[in-house]
Amino acid sequence: MNSLQNFTDGFRNEPGYLDFGRVGPLSEVVMAEILGQNEVLSRARFGSLDHLAEQDLRARTAVSTLTGFTPDQVVLQPNTSSGLMQAMFGLTGSVLLSAADFPSVPFAAVRAAETLHVVTPVWLETVRGRVTPGQIRDQLTPAVAAVAVCLVDSRTGYRADLDGIRQVIGDRLLIVDAIQGFGVVDAAFEAADVVASGGQKWTRAGWGTGFLALSERALERLVPVYSGYVGTDTAEPWDEVTPPSHSARAFRVTNGDSVAQARFAAALEQTADVGVDVIQAAMNDNVSQIIELVDEFVIDLVSPRDVRERAGLVVLEPPAELLTTLVASLHNHGISATMRDTTVRLSVHAALDPDTVTMLRGALTAYALTATY
Repeated sequence: MNSLQNFTDGFRNEPGYLDFGRVGPLSEVVMAEILGQNEVLSRARFGSLDHLAEQDLRARTAVSTLTGFTPDQVVLQPNTSSGLMQAMFGLTGSVLLSAADFPSVPFAAVRAAETLHVVTPVWLETVRGRVTPGQIRDQLTPAVAAVAVCLVDSRTGYRADLDGIRQVIGDRLLIVDAIQGFGVVDAAFEAADVVASGGQKWTRAGWGTGFLALSERALERLVPVYSGYVGTDTAEPWDEVTPPSHSARAFRVTNGDSVAQARFAAALEQTADVGVDVIQAAMNDNVSQIIELVDEFVIDLVSPRDVRERAGLVVLEPPAELLTTLVASLHNHGISATMRDTTVRLSVHAALDPDTVTMLRGALTAYALTATY
């Protein structure tokens, strides 16, 4: 059995699930890791707690393999939003970003501005929320110290061109919310200075998992505003408050959940074993299959068709008066999807059960019959 087949065989979700952009059901590898680590914790045999303490480095090493940042440039976070908050609160100057991006990004920028008054959000004008290098180039000013962007826009499915953005922003910081593509999109993370992501979506590692990766440039320019006792270079800083570390560990508040770190590591290790490029290719094939099916029923797409611009999100926009009909039809046929504003989002991973395709065809057929009645 090859690694891709082993990977796709580890999908446990039932047919009809097309909502990985919301949450990825736990994989077989992660479930096994949970059982094993909880057994260790429940028994607490002599010496076993040292094993749990090793999971932080294990997870950071796994993140390093997938992003290109070194383990010392990675600090684990409980979720994407916490990592983005660390980055935005540590920033000084103006940050250019789209108000249409997922709320974690603009909220972090605005909360930092309101609280510390040293960062200023500058709102990027976009076309339907797509952040492109050209738009950024045209709206840059000398005051902009950083640019923040979602790797994949959660409403349109558009994949940002990180290399292109890097080329137009020069040595400004590039902050990336990677949650909607991490583990399934072969992205140019080396172009970024800050990468924040969680593991509950495409890596299928569950909630409470995430990381913040920081380039040397980011470590020089960001202030670790929220830095706890585990964010120093002293193992146990008793009797004095020592300064934050000069590494990414400065952006730690307290010790993390070792079991969560272990399941995150297990998911990422399997991803690395398969190769993100291989997973992306399989995902792209499945996305193409879904797009072809949707096209049979002449439903408009908001998401890109160009493989270079898309990820795993297929976003449908039916006529406004038929949106409820489409949502009801998907629900009645057991299709898990996300409805947002005027669109319906289908999230497609590297595994696509033939029964899911059959169920989706049935839902779209019922929708078409109702729409033309």
